[in-house]
Amino acid sequence: MSGTARTSPLRSPIVVAILLFASTNAFAGAKDESAAGWLFPKWFNEWHDGLADKGLNFSATYIADNIGNVSGGVSRGAIHFGRLDLSVDADLDKLVGWTGGRFYANGYVIYGRGLTRNYIYNLATISEIEALPDQRLYNAYFEQSFFNDRLNIRAGQQAADVEFFDSETDDLFINGTFGWPAIKASNLPAGGPAPPIAVPGLRIKAALTDRITAFGAVFNGNPAAPGDGDPQTRDNHGLAFRVNDPPWLIGQVRFDYDIDIGGRPLAGNITPGGWKHYGDFDSQRFTAEGLSLADPAGSGIPAKLHGNYGIFAVIEQVLYRPPEVKDNTTSASIPGVTAFGRIAYSPPDRNLIDLYLDGGIGFVGFVPGRPLDRFGAAIAYMRISNAARNLDLDTQFFSGVSSPVRSNETLIEMIYEAHIKPGWLVAPYFQYVFRPSGGIPNPNDPTGTSRIGDAAVFGVTTTIKY
Repeated sequence: MSGTARTSPLRSPIVVAILLFASTNAFAGAKDESAAGWLFPKWFNEWHDGLADKGLNFSATYIADNIGNVSGGVSRGAIHFGRLDLSVDADLDKLVGWTGGRFYANGYVIYGRGLTRNYIYNLATISEIEALPDQRLYNAYFEQSFFNDRLNIRAGQQAADVEFFDSETDDLFINGTFGWPAIKASNLPAGGPAPPIAVPGLRIKAALTDRITAFGAVFNGNPAAPGDGDPQTRDNHGLAFRVNDPPWLIGQVRFDYDIDIGGRPLAGNITPGGWKHYGDFDSQRFTAEGLSLADPAGSGIPAKLHGNYGIFAVIEQVLYRPPEVKDNTTSASIPGVTAFGRIAYSPPDRNLIDLYLDGGIGFVGFVPGRPLDRFGAAIAYMRISNAARNLDLDTQFFSGVSSPVRSNETLIEMIYEAHIKPGWLVAPYFQYVFRPSGGIPNPNDPTGTSRIGDAAVFGVTTTIKY
């Protein structure tokens, strides 16, 4: 949970000054709601859009989080941190006549200190952009489509969080678990291929029918080199390109359907899936000699258990669309009400979290005069595995101290996302974390008998996209 901050050449006052200066330029007419054309002069927007029309699209997204922990956790306080995402998307058909070809790459500039690792010590990272200060390459992959986009193959450095175990509605929320769920971030080596570390891999997506889509991928099984400390410090700024670790395989099948609600067909989908890792994992309770990790007579070194797996499912359903809206998809940006739910399981002997549940609901277009604004609420539940809980009981037995026994971490989030201008979003939110890390001992309590207190967090996230 802890990490040493490193100096970044990007400082938030500089970013803010640039944005304020640029915003004084005349509005040049953004192409869509994600393009902040008002940031730059007309000639720059025309130059940018001209390149995009030829197949070369440069984009930038700046996200700034201002978050305060007002109660619970290990300490109270407020922080500011942020991430600048610079990307290039090349349509090879337009550029060089390569039908169905695409190249995409992006990199992060990250600054500031995270709330989770410094103030709360919880499992589900409060902000999805929290990471150690760094400049790093993230994605860099080639993509090829066949048969009118019914088959798509992607090869290169990439992440798994956008397509696997994901819904569109969960993208509204700030907590990292609604992007890459904590059961994967905690159980996979170095957190798996998700922000801020991507890995080399091969992904295949196939539209089997108009309503059935299959996804499969194989990734290098560890995003970071072996060693101590935070995995982010062992990834070499995203340039490690590791390919020799035991592989991680994941697959899922999405079934799209319509159901009749109030006399109107509304879209939904259900996506079951599973994953398997071929590496070795630490036992959550025992040493190689079969003694408890808490037993002073043992080595204290966890037994190695070969392989790991998980199963999961996602469901997403449109609950309401205004009569005038003709779009019948699960897109969470269309006016209406959409809900999601996810569940996952992994074996308890080698995983900290063995059961994960989350769900939420999002509303779009319900504020008069603000058709693009969204708001919603979500909840996530992470059950600490039996093996980890039994280790806590062993610790009580051998130490003679009535220390906390972990059970689960649960959190709720409520958020309102306001569209200020095209490409400029401001989202105030509230999160409450019950039993951070399942209820681990509070490091501020010298007796070791009390757990970290439930944390109440208020935040505002600003996003500017160009």
